Amino acid sequence: MRILAAEAWRVDMPLCEPYAIAYESVDRAANVFVRLDAGTHTGWGCAAPDGPVTGETPGGTLAVLAGDAAAVLRGADPLRPSALLHRLGPVLRDRPAARAAIDMALWDLVGRRAGLPLWRLFGGYRLRIRTSVTIGILDEVATVERAREFTSRGFRCLKLKGGLDPTGDAARVLRVREAVGPGIELRFDANQGYTVEQSLAFVELARKARLSLIEQPTPRAELEQLGRVTAGVPVRIMADESLMSLRDAFRLTRRDLADMVNIKLMKVGGLSEALKIAAVAQAAGWEVMVGCMDEAALAIAAGLHFALARRGVRYADLDGHLDLRDDPSDGAVRLRDGWLYPTEAPGLGFTPRGF
Repeated sequence: MRILAAEAWRVDMPLCEPYAIAYESVDRAANVFVRLDAGTHTGWGCAAPDGPVTGETPGGTLAVLAGDAAAVLRGADPLRPSALLHRLGPVLRDRPAARAAIDMALWDLVGRRAGLPLWRLFGGYRLRIRTSVTIGILDEVATVERAREFTSRGFRCLKLKGGLDPTGDAARVLRVREAVGPGIELRFDANQGYTVEQSLAFVELARKARLSLIEQPTPRAELEQLGRVTAGVPVRIMADESLMSLRDAFRLTRRDLADMVNIKLMKVGGLSEALKIAAVAQAAGWEVMVGCMDEAALAIAAGLHFALARRGVRYADLDGHLDLRDDPSDGAVRLRDGWLYPTEAPGLGFTPRGF
């Protein structure tokens, strides 16, 4: 079995509704799809480059996937993903989303050849997982309206964005708790927007909201600040942007600088690296959340297969596809009452349309 062709396409998908987080506003998503043709089987992958997080642009991602990476892949044995990813190392250095797309496509081929969905191939721990759904930075009234809308659609876990104003953020969180009642899980993501002092103040002000976790309150490179917040509050603190690699996982867990980690395939470079990082977290006794960027449903499916495969991946924030228009992979995951289910087809379980 050999890879006969490796191709890539950029797809621009407008958001149904733009949103704001601590450091940017977003109104569209550009993903790059990858197809590896191995004759009897085809593997698919998807990259969601994000300048502030992964350091990549859509144009640069498309160029490397259609150019240098494709040249390495053509003629290679796709059933040796570890060897191929090693060969691609120099080409994809500092390009985690591009690496994630190829990693996805290679494992998709392996799963299709084996006749097994990836979640079974990687361990098969659970059949479904509950996902949170995100509410961007809005005023109090709009935030409460959005919370009520999502809970009416069956979601039982809400993630609120903030990081600009601890007092205002706390007021919004408290209003949402009053509106949705005690049975809904609330998470908060500051997207690196706070200082240590602001983080501590926010936790105290929002105490009655009973947040289940706070995600990346302080700047990504300031690990000491993250550790100080973790040690100083009763709420679990999650590292997100501070976790970009397996090495980061060792740094964080060795010094107990957080309580848990958010593994995003686009940040860490794909399923292969995600499995290694999950093992480090398990060894440290940390729980894992699988997160996402603004990703097409095919990439969300990869995150879902990872989450279903491993016991330590207890939480999911896989909602990046819900607001995308013109997604050629719409249908790659199934959502019912806030729970995500895979298709039962082999590999990632879906073939994108229109390519």
